[in-house]
Amino acid sequence: MVVISSGTTVTARPTGGLYAAGKAARDRLVRAAAKELGPRGITVNSVLPGATHTDALEAGASAERLAATRAQTPLGRLGEPDDIAAVVAFLVSQDGRWITGQTPHSGGGLL
Repeated sequence: MVVISSGTTVTARPTGGLYAAGKAARDRLVRAAAKELGPRGITVNSVLPGATHTDALEAGASAERLAATRAQTPLGRLGEPDDIAAVVAFLVSQDGRWITGQTPHSGGGLL
């Protein structure tokens, strides 16, 4: 099982407190669920995407803000949906079978 959370759970953003709190609660639930479901062979993780190039991001941020975010990201770009999907695919694959109760960041190094 993989929950999509948000990098805002570890990086404070003005006016984003309620959103971050809701996502952080999911992350705590993931840890509990991993312990509960682990004995049945079920892994449970939460992926924390960073700024990801989506229509919602484009609609909600100015060009200047997007440029600033790109500049702050060590990989020098916004994430793409496929970047996040690749992390999820890994976690649910045989290669990710030993990972459970974790919240990997998928934000191009922007924390």
